[in-house]
Amino acid sequence: MQPASAQSGAASWYGSGHRTANGERFNPNGMTAAHRSLPFGTRVRVENKRNGRSVVVRINDRGPFVRGRIIDLAKGSARALGMGGTTYVALSVVN
Repeated sequence: MQPASAQSGAASWYGSGHRTANGERFNPNGMTAAHRSLPFGTRVRVENKRNGRSVVVRINDRGPFVRGRIIDLAKGSARALGMGGTTYVALSVVN
């Protein structure tokens, strides 16, 4: 398994929820994401390998809970990446 600071794999998006795992109100249009192990507040550059677009998101939730996926993006960040459903992405932690 690759270190969480540099991963590639399938990404999905989610658009509903009341609270995130760190306790803040979920914003479906926010530039946030869920990751299984990165600390809350970590900023991650997510690059859509299919179209080359990238965004920086902040980790504020836990997931994804579907096997084979490495990150769940809030709907707003997925839209900025040009995602429809799931797509192949590369992650890198931003300092």
